[in-house]
Amino acid sequence: MRLARRRLSGAGDPSVDLTARIGTVELSSPVMTASGTAGYGVELAGAFDLASIGAVVTKSLAAFAWDGNPPPRLHPTAQGMLNAVGLQGPGIEHWLDHVVPDLVASGATVVASIWGRSIADYRAAAELLAAAPTEVVAVEVNLSCPNLEGRRSIFAHDPALSARVIEATAPCGRPRWAKLSANTDRIVEVAEAVATAGAEAVTCVNTMLGFAYDRETLRPSLAAGGGGLSGRAIHPIAVRAVHDVHEALPDLPIIGVGGVASGWDAAELLLAGASAVQVGTASFANPSATADVQRELLEWMHEQGIRVIDEIGALA
Repeated sequence: MRLARRRLSGAGDPSVDLTARIGTVELSSPVMTASGTAGYGVELAGAFDLASIGAVVTKSLAAFAWDGNPPPRLHPTAQGMLNAVGLQGPGIEHWLDHVVPDLVASGATVVASIWGRSIADYRAAAELLAAAPTEVVAVEVNLSCPNLEGRRSIFAHDPALSARVIEATAPCGRPRWAKLSANTDRIVEVAEAVATAGAEAVTCVNTMLGFAYDRETLRPSLAAGGGGLSGRAIHPIAVRAVHDVHEALPDLPIIGVGGVASGWDAAELLLAGASAVQVGTASFANPSATADVQRELLEWMHEQGIRVIDEIGALA
């Protein structure tokens, strides 16, 4: 079992143990950053100690450098934001050579997120990550990408394609977490397919499809047209997705993500069946949001008389 290097006692209360187990991965806390919201490395280190949370999940990386979409790429909404950044990134080789050393030096536990336009792209990314240091404890496979081969569908909307991606990413040599989409009514079917293909856990969910217009220009607010909606607005959707996947597949570990901005938001996902949670869009307004959520979750557990994370799911 892989063990994160630091256990968090939190708020000086040793009676509450935040240790979280996700398949063969053991983390000091169930609270992580969410991919795409915390950069590739130590961008949030000035806001809190990166080693004090469960893990830093990187922005999705490909086997190649990628420019992403033209601006504007972000648009605020009443309860979150739309983004169409387009998976901009420096590529895994650059990340390993120039970013990972600082992450390791920070003491952070790291989960690398990967993406691709084809199954071959995912395989290439996984092969490159085989050289990552042991501090990279898992690989989150972002399946919410357009498949540029054949049917041009979203991988996460197709159980068979999603399973093939998970099989192709085995060369990373680490536990794989499949990041799923709630933009399909087949999420349970996809979860079952990726688990059968070798995913140790699933992350529920990615952004929801959205669109907005600029009030002045009457043109789309994002240069790419549509984008992904994240933030508080999608939290009930994330809770429902976690609940449905857990109900159908109770032995499959789930990482819940979507609109987590408080300890109670995290607790809701854990009650629904998640083993851990990720904090994303909240970090744009409050860079210390991940640490704040962790502290509030610990305080809530203390108030409820809950001593370990596994007890939360049994309460629902």
